[in-house]
Amino acid sequence: MIRLNVSMIAETSEKARKLVEAAVELVAFSLRDKGCISYDLYQSRTNDDRYMIVETWESAEDLKAHGETDHYKRLSPMLHENADVTVEKFEF
Repeated sequence: MIRLNVSMIAETSEKARKLVEAAVELVAFSLRDKGCISYDLYQSRTNDDRYMIVETWESAEDLKAHGETDHYKRLSPMLHENADVTVEKFEF
């Protein structure tokens, strides 16, 4: 299995709003992708500008296929446009 922790920090409340809109849509679509075990969006309770997507995949192949989907190609750039994004990858 593979887990990605996608940390996102938005600079303004407007960028945070756009980030959340794109992230909520990405989560909804991604949960239907083959091999997706979980895909969740979180917001920090102590810093309003910090968010995280935690996603778990059955295999590297499933994660790669997710990266080729229309919804990922459309929505992922919106995350990067509206936040500083850092990705941590764990394999287990």
